[in-house]
Amino acid sequence: MGQPTGDFGQDGLRPRTGEVFPGDLMLAVGGADGSEATACPDGWRPEPRRGRQPSQSGPALGPDLAVGPLALGTGPADLPLLDREADIAQLLGLLAEGRSVRLVGQAGSGRSALLAAVAAAADGLAPDGVVRLNGHHRNAADLLQDLFAATHHAPGVRPDRQELAERLGAVGAIVVIDDVEVGEADLEPLLAMAPDCAFLISVPPDSPPAQPGSRLRDHLVAGLSRGACLNLVVRLAGRQLDEAERAWAVDLWFESEGLPLRFVQAAALLRQRDVAVDALVAAQEDRHSVFGLVEEVEGPADPAELEAELRRSVPLPTVAESAAPALRLAEGLGESAREVLRLALALGGECPTASHLPALIDVGLGESALQELVDAGLAVSIGGHHRLAAGVLEGLSGHWEIGEIGFGGAEHFSWWVGHGSVDTEQIAAEAEVVLGAMLADRAAGRPEAVLQLARAAAPALALSLRWGAWERALQLGLEAARRLGATGEEAWFHQELGALALCQGSSQKASAELDAAVALRAALGEPRGGAAARRMVELLRANLDAPAEEEDEAAPGGRRPVIRAIAQAPFRFKAAPRTGQDTRRAVLAASAAVLALGVLGTAIGLSLTAGTGSDGGGRSRPGSSVDDYVLPSGLNLVPSGSASAEQSPDASAASESATEEPAGPSPSASTSRGTKKPTPSRSASTTSAPATPTSGGGQPTPPVSTPTATVTTTAPTTSPSPSASTSPPP
Repeated sequence: MGQPTGDFGQDGLRPRTGEVFPGDLMLAVGGADGSEATACPDGWRPEPRRGRQPSQSGPALGPDLAVGPLALGTGPADLPLLDREADIAQLLGLLAEGRSVRLVGQAGSGRSALLAAVAAAADGLAPDGVVRLNGHHRNAADLLQDLFAATHHAPGVRPDRQELAERLGAVGAIVVIDDVEVGEADLEPLLAMAPDCAFLISVPPDSPPAQPGSRLRDHLVAGLSRGACLNLVVRLAGRQLDEAERAWAVDLWFESEGLPLRFVQAAALLRQRDVAVDALVAAQEDRHSVFGLVEEVEGPADPAELEAELRRSVPLPTVAESAAPALRLAEGLGESAREVLRLALALGGECPTASHLPALIDVGLGESALQELVDAGLAVSIGGHHRLAAGVLEGLSGHWEIGEIGFGGAEHFSWWVGHGSVDTEQIAAEAEVVLGAMLADRAAGRPEAVLQLARAAAPALALSLRWGAWERALQLGLEAARRLGATGEEAWFHQELGALALCQGSSQKASAELDAAVALRAALGEPRGGAAARRMVELLRANLDAPAEEEDEAAPGGRRPVIRAIAQAPFRFKAAPRTGQDTRRAVLAASAAVLALGVLGTAIGLSLTAGTGSDGGGRSRPGSSVDDYVLPSGLNLVPSGSASAEQSPDASAASESATEEPAGPSPSASTSRGTKKPTPSRSASTTSAPATPTSGGGQPTPPVSTPTATVTTTAPTTSPSPSASTSPPP
């Protein structure tokens, strides 16, 4: 992996294009106007299948520790762990019970080495073996995708959370994740996705303790004992310690609390001291002056005594130098190792693989340089990828001049990610180095290089399904485009971010990014360039409207017709102008009608407005308002306490029954008695008065304030509006 083979010219370059399948979408990457997410056609999405059945035997699922081009091991000289037998046995017992454990401890306590030792010993504990993942600069979504890819064969598929829960729920494995940077709030849902897996993870030193009720159990990785630390120094130094060196190592054990990394660096300091002593011994043996004369120097005749005397002349590191040995160790490195270290400082602590070093810093033996950094305790090797050890970046940043050593990274990696011989897995392994090159150019004030590398690397990172790194590359490219005033490039990055948010289910963010891309394209006079963004906006709106339509379809079928009938009921109940009491009774009647419609159904409610009312004696009343109706089955809408003598005549058909008062019928009532007439029209004043006592002539006295209704026997052409003489309601 790493450097492309064959022709290294520009003929091997090609744009990164392809399709990936997030959820039920299909993301076409590398289009002319940018990436575009569409609904996945049937049959296009590869069907995921399990990578290994539980009954089969073989190597553990997932990538091995050496996923890169160079497998250098996880520690100096690949020494066995010292003083960790009890920890390994305890962790294996917890994992065998199905418990998930979180390794906590100080920086340099050996959490990664203990993690690798437990993973190697836990191969037969779970039916699906051991899955080894790397959590460095990965979010929870990336870790879930890595776990899915390690247990299933589905190239280009990035399932949504629902499908992940379904497929990972059937996996039973020991999941080992090193250097997890995800907080506990995001880590618990990740564990819930794989309930049958036991997790063993290591977290940063400043992580808070696990909350009560958490699935994870903390296991403290403490320092080594004094004997183990001295044994480690002896093994790494390659010789026995003298009295002064042993006393110095014991003081270091008290000061460092037995952290293994400090003794790896202490052994490197002793080896550098041995180199200085060997130089003095060689100079002593070759005692020639500048003019070729031999100087007679008195000294021990025994070479061992001479070496011991010269060793005492070289001082041991002080306590302060032992506490922060990065600067002194860096000064004792070889030329190639110092160049690699300087490049790693420029890239934010990330070390490129050995195959990139000849093109970046003209170092031919990159493997040896990286191994020298690991042996000195200045770098760690995890998963075949190297990065600086804890405290090295901070200890050297203010003392070493980085210069322009990282300026060629953008040009080199822009060519490398687009080369035809480099696949997406190789790009995913080098994602942090590529991002480090962008950050180095941004810090150096070179936005052109950042923009160039971001445009080249973004499609490759999208196809490699390292979407956390893809998002960071897009953000850096968008920032560089804004600094340069490149509106077209800015629109491209907005569209890429919108496609990413759409695939991740972030509707609001996707809408904002896509709208920005369309607006920028329109401002440039390139409306066709925003066609893909507009199609994704339409897809987003269709997805947002779909749940509302499903809720409407799920509503009860008979509910809305009843609501429409009730809404129309007041118009069916429209009557002539009424007095205050008439209005009050109409309101009560309408309320009772609404109740009747809800209880008895729409048919009964509609039948109320079609029939005529009658009193208890079967005689018709002069009016036809709703308060004059008698409901079926004796349900009367008029309250029992109302004055039934007051009538409000309407423009309905003439009544056939006699009036209630035989001594003095009203004129309007005598006109319509005993006959059936066409529907009469209402005059300008249609409210009749109630029956009143008669005067001396035997005729009823008409009311003074309420005129009588004039009924015509022919259908009029027009119907005049009601009079405005109705009294206001109380």
